[in-house]
Amino acid sequence: MSHDSTAAPEIAARKLTGRRRKEIVAVLLFSGGPIFESSIPLSVFGIDRQDAGVPRYRLLVSAGEEGPLRTTGGLELTAPHGLEAISRAGTVVVPAWRSITSPPPQEALDALRRAHEEGARIVGLCTGAFVLAAAGLLDGRPATTHWMYAPTLAKRYPSVHVDPRELFVDDGDVLTSAGTAAGIDLCLHIVRTDHGNEAAGALARRLVVPPRRTGGQERYLDRSLPEEIGADPLAEVVAWALEHLHEQFDVETLAARAYMSRRTFDRRFRSLTGSAPLQWLITQRVLQAQRLLETSDYSVDEVAGRCGFRSPVALRGHFRRQLGSSPAAYRAAYRARRPQAERHQGSDGLPNTPGAGPSGPAHQHGHPGHPGQAPAAPHPDSPVPYQSRRTAAASALGGPPLGASASSAEAGREAREAYLQARASVPGQRSAP
Repeated sequence: MSHDSTAAPEIAARKLTGRRRKEIVAVLLFSGGPIFESSIPLSVFGIDRQDAGVPRYRLLVSAGEEGPLRTTGGLELTAPHGLEAISRAGTVVVPAWRSITSPPPQEALDALRRAHEEGARIVGLCTGAFVLAAAGLLDGRPATTHWMYAPTLAKRYPSVHVDPRELFVDDGDVLTSAGTAAGIDLCLHIVRTDHGNEAAGALARRLVVPPRRTGGQERYLDRSLPEEIGADPLAEVVAWALEHLHEQFDVETLAARAYMSRRTFDRRFRSLTGSAPLQWLITQRVLQAQRLLETSDYSVDEVAGRCGFRSPVALRGHFRRQLGSSPAAYRAAYRARRPQAERHQGSDGLPNTPGAGPSGPAHQHGHPGHPGQAPAAPHPDSPVPYQSRRTAAASALGGPPLGASASSAEAGREAREAYLQARASVPGQRSAP
């Protein structure tokens, strides 16, 4: 899912000034940046694919600080241009920043501000959003970044409207994306905006990626709150909420436990997490429902009750909005994804009981998973212990798990088909009113 803002025609109509040309794309690199994210705009805008029907861009790779630039893994790069090259670009891309807590070089921030003032389109991929925010280019604007860093972005730059659910956000002349693969999504969106669907589709085929992905980052979320909240007084309230998801309570209940008014609690919670407390609570209930659908034989109605939803209808609505699938279809796809023997027998050789599940790595988007645990069957009156989310939605769309057999691979293909058939039609872009 993307956020494509069309509410500001005066921004879209801005003209390039000086020597800037629309077809020139400058990529601003810094030392310590991840090489994968850095290579995405280089590949999209730096290779001549006119034979495939993709109009050519002119790429200027620029160093945002004195070199040589060292990437993750210890590689050294020498950029052919410096900050002066940005003065010719119609689009400036910051693919990554080395640290979400340290300030970028002032000279680079000044160059970005000047480029924006002269009509250039400014793009931040993943942690590159922190550079745009430091330059003040995201003030009062919607933006996104990797879900893991979104709370920090919201806390460090409270004037930025951070939405951790989006794959990318297009706000006219300033664009941001989530992590890693979402950078490809945003670059394809830029090509689509500049040259149309056919050019973007041709480029996607060359890159062997979908021309337009549906859904957002919700399917990859694996952490309830950023680590830094641990020292905050709200941590106790949050811990209580996670332990009592099986009960019916609302945000007013959490605000009362924090001895705050609802308005103060909402503001404080959002400043810490980048998310409204109601949205966070609903997301946690859906995550709990996922775990029960994966690890138990409870009916959908029973799952709804054990996750604090007031009715199965409420569960189905929120589940479909976040994951694009009904709870029943999700469970069917998840079970089809697992080998037959694993479904009938636990890793210890004992038959599975309701509430028990396989142990193994939790799948995340772009980051290693954490070892999962086979949860014990929950007592009817107690919540399921909180654990790392197993993103079966992502697993069903990928290859077989580690150690899977050929039959498992076939089951994975069948699960993928079942999952795709079960997904609701979700728009590829969400336009602002």
